[in-house]
Amino acid sequence: MSPRGWAVLSLVALTVALVVTAVLLIPWHRPPAPRADQLAALGDLPAEQVARSREFRSALRPAGWAAIALGLLVALALGLTPLGSRLVELAGRPFGGHWAAQAVLGGLAVVLVADLVTLPFAAWRQSVLTRYGLSTNGWSGWAADLLKSYAVSAVIGALALLGFYTVIRLSPRWWWAFGAAGAATLVVLLSFVLPVLVEPVFNRFTPMEQGPLRAQLMQLAARDGVPVRDVLVADASRRTRAVNAYVSGLGPTRRVVVYDTLLREATPAEVTAVVAHELGHAKDRDVPVGTLTGALGAAAAVVALYLLGSSGPLLRLAGVDSVAQPRAFPMLLALVTVAGLVSAPVQALMSRRVEARADAHALALTGDPAAFEAMQRRLAGINLADPDPPRWEYLYSATHPSTVERIAAARAHAREAGR
Repeated sequence: MSPRGWAVLSLVALTVALVVTAVLLIPWHRPPAPRADQLAALGDLPAEQVARSREFRSALRPAGWAAIALGLLVALALGLTPLGSRLVELAGRPFGGHWAAQAVLGGLAVVLVADLVTLPFAAWRQSVLTRYGLSTNGWSGWAADLLKSYAVSAVIGALALLGFYTVIRLSPRWWWAFGAAGAATLVVLLSFVLPVLVEPVFNRFTPMEQGPLRAQLMQLAARDGVPVRDVLVADASRRTRAVNAYVSGLGPTRRVVVYDTLLREATPAEVTAVVAHELGHAKDRDVPVGTLTGALGAAAAVVALYLLGSSGPLLRLAGVDSVAQPRAFPMLLALVTVAGLVSAPVQALMSRRVEARADAHALALTGDPAAFEAMQRRLAGINLADPDPPRWEYLYSATHPSTVERIAAARAHAREAGR
């Protein structure tokens, strides 16, 4: 069988594995959240809060969607015309057109152009966050964070690009197989590395101070049977008023992180409800499952890029002879961009189901639906979340159940528990 035949077979196998993993490990059944309860919850929220939240989201929406549309257009313009290949060639010219210079500098130049084109919309978003009081980060702080983000992305991107095109040169017929394995490995590696090396670039993390709340949270984790390395506090207040918490890392790097804003704004019972939700992610191994699906998806993407990138019409549009050339990277990036936009609703749906299961875990673990509902009200009020967003937007991009869905789930749980 030819390498292309093996690639087709591998893509089928990876796709099947990805689908089976999603079917078996993603909680497709959602806990009850009756629409009647959702509408009642919406009516119970202060009208001025709902109006302000929707006004805020309306102010953000044009920049968000415009950035997506423009990013797509730029990716297509660079990837499906000779513009991108010429940019890669130009970036490598000071180094004699060496393949490594084209791969690394050319690839980063293409990504940078796409980022710079959408930069005005990022600034627009920052101005809206500042106007509505959510951002506490001045423009200098915003620019510093942006540069840090570019630097981190450049380091990771340079290593990935150099590794990818090195594999192509060493194995021109079977690079897709080694590339798929490398992409999957990179996803797993980043799950370990990001919490330890990258997150501290943007925030300072300190152990939660000793006291009743910390003791209660650690006891909650022990009762839940979830090994947690630590509960850390992130100094999020230096850039935002938003409240949040999350769990990250695998094995020895797993930790629960709460924003310092959450500790300032919420009651101990509400903080406990949030941490119980995060313990649900750890209990159900959501990070390892997400890492596994991400690794399978990344491997399948590399194989698909090999097959699609071998298409004569695409190569002619991009002005290159082979997908293995560094000059073809803009074409590959265009294909990845399109695939990301097409798959976004499915990824959002999977995320919402996982988050709904973590909510159900929090309700069962704490046995305090009132605190859970109060926390959702507080989250929506401080974060200016639309409690019942437009359906089209919700289905396409919402990664969490809406506020009214989460409150409705808490009320349904309370009825079932007889509270």
